[in-house]
Amino acid sequence: MPKTHFVADTHWAHQAVLGLRLGLNRPFATIEEHDEALIANWNAAVGREDTVWHLGDFCYRCPEPRAREIFARLNGRRRFLVRGNHDKIGSRLPWDGVVDVARVLVPLPDGTVQGIWCSHYAHRVWPGQHRGDLHLYGHSHGSLPGTATSTDVGVDCFDFRPVTLAEIRVRLAKNAAREGGA
Repeated sequence: MPKTHFVADTHWAHQAVLGLRLGLNRPFATIEEHDEALIANWNAAVGREDTVWHLGDFCYRCPEPRAREIFARLNGRRRFLVRGNHDKIGSRLPWDGVVDVARVLVPLPDGTVQGIWCSHYAHRVWPGQHRGDLHLYGHSHGSLPGTATSTDVGVDCFDFRPVTLAEIRVRLAKNAAREGGA
């Protein structure tokens, strides 16, 4: 059965993600090594029939032909972009949809669905929160602590790859335990 994955802040071709200027210091010697590692990690996690929701900042300062070449190499039958602040080029790629925010319904094994509010930016409240919808975001590169119902799905938080709802739920449970212990 195809899976649904979430990811944010891949920043392909963005040289500054490798240095301390942005406070990220991703562990790659060159931007080419970074890009190739993220492509390999994406394809190891995402099957050809899977769906991917990219929650913004696909690439930055990336020539459009390079962005298209990277996009063409990524697994996923259906790929959607929730626009981030660095998605001028990214928005022009052949996504199955480009939106500013989205409510995604992920099928669960028991036949029900999990509602997820997707945005590039973290929200303190979101539509559907009162119905049990989760909130996934990017932009903060792991600098904001998640909660029991909301977390950053950027590559800086999840081993530089897209993640499934099952993996996200493990993180949410850790966030809940941390909240309960505070």
